[in-house]
Amino acid sequence: MRALAQRNLISSQFPLVLPAISCKMKLMEPTTIPRTETLETTHIVRTPGVCGGKPRIEGHRIKVEHIAVCHERMGMSADEIVTSHPTNTLAQVHAALAYYYDHKQEIDADIEEGKRFVEDLKAKSPPSKLQKLLESRKPNGSDDSLPPG
Repeated sequence: MRALAQRNLISSQFPLVLPAISCKMKLMEPTTIPRTETLETTHIVRTPGVCGGKPRIEGHRIKVEHIAVCHERMGMSADEIVTSHPTNTLAQVHAALAYYYDHKQEIDADIEEGKRFVEDLKAKSPPSKLQKLLESRKPNGSDDSLPPG
């Protein structure tokens, strides 16, 4: 009896609530899931003999690791990278960053390998003329190598 009174009270105050509550939902029929199509991007390529076979932006010699260094280590945004490399599109830069994040361990290893290579070259090379000139200057001395005027 009390339930009937509550039902009458609810239906008088909220006329649309009761029909919504009392309706029955039909179970959905099982449907087939459409086949997923894998899309390929053409922005990033790897060509043996070009840039050491490292992944690069298609049509350019700018490697994914260069874009990664600009973004991750130099703090440049994708727009800033496009500004500094105006022949690249924003889509290419984003594709390079996506590739970097998907292959982060591999690309970071390539970056570190490049750093070691440069350090080895520096260690094996004699000092440059500029380095010799700078070393020959007296500390806190005047710059005698420039003519007055």
